[in-house]
Amino acid sequence: MNNVFVYCEMDGRHVADVSLELLTKGRKLANELGCQLEAICAGTDMGDVEKQVLPFGVDRVHVFDAQGLFPYTSLPHTSILVNLFKEEKPQICLMGATVIGRDLGPRVSSALTSGLTADCTQLEIGDHEDKKSGTVYKNLLYQIRPAFGGNIVATIVNPEHRPQMATVREGVMKKEILDENYQGEVIRHDVAKYVPETDYVVKVIDRHVEKAKHNLKGSPIVVAGGYGMGSKEGFDMLFELAKELHAEVGGSRAAVDAGFCDHDRQIGQTGVTVHPKLYIACGISGQIQHIAGMQDAGIIISINNDPNAPINTIADYVINGTVEEVIPKMIKYYKKNSK
Repeated sequence: MNNVFVYCEMDGRHVADVSLELLTKGRKLANELGCQLEAICAGTDMGDVEKQVLPFGVDRVHVFDAQGLFPYTSLPHTSILVNLFKEEKPQICLMGATVIGRDLGPRVSSALTSGLTADCTQLEIGDHEDKKSGTVYKNLLYQIRPAFGGNIVATIVNPEHRPQMATVREGVMKKEILDENYQGEVIRHDVAKYVPETDYVVKVIDRHVEKAKHNLKGSPIVVAGGYGMGSKEGFDMLFELAKELHAEVGGSRAAVDAGFCDHDRQIGQTGVTVHPKLYIACGISGQIQHIAGMQDAGIIISINNDPNAPINTIADYVINGTVEEVIPKMIKYYKKNSK
């Protein structure tokens, strides 16, 4: 009762990274609330899946292992969460803002008439006062995300209904093992009690997963370009610089929308979140939705001809100049020093 739950997305026998990141955050939230952290793993032939999640500080693991639960289809997983939550009555439920989470979250929240905030960039515990009624609600989940096109940061609360549900994209939260030998309870449920046979009406005949063309999320150095790069040819300079630095190339939404780089390289609230050791922002103004995707970088270098660009306020180093002037010089000197 009143615990923090994390729905763990499965890729075969492996728990997705986004779910492990949410377990790390869920453990911290549970500690603040003085409650337990519980994980839900639903799939087929998962083996000892609990060994993957317990080290993140999970107190109870709910395992649903049956034919038809992998690959993911909407109805069985919705039934599992809805029926389990009716029994357990959690106060918080977190899941990844993936294709699966975006499908499953709204179904579950609708069935339970609870709230759901998508694409959160921060999750905190705090109090809320309803000014109209004078009621003070204690220990609510602050669901924080950019809103109105990224022009403001909205803090959303759900005082009345439970569970408080939020989805978070991969890479936003940090994944940290709490204790390799953490002891928790493992409950293996009878799936038939939660999922009616009619839920298996959709069967996946074939499943093809396209491998990523780059390692933007895992690269220690990211060179990112914005609309200020001017063209697709302008981005060729970034690829040349990235080659010298053994880095990956990313782009702002404005650059992607303009066709300067591919959509899968977009960094920000509606793209990828990165945590590199070094982030070089080239011709990027620094709108809030972009900053949400790279603000945790170790060192940020901004190359911009506008000294008042918003990204300069969070940059560790600012190079004031045009990208056409600065980047070729960087390439030249990196080439010279790498020999």
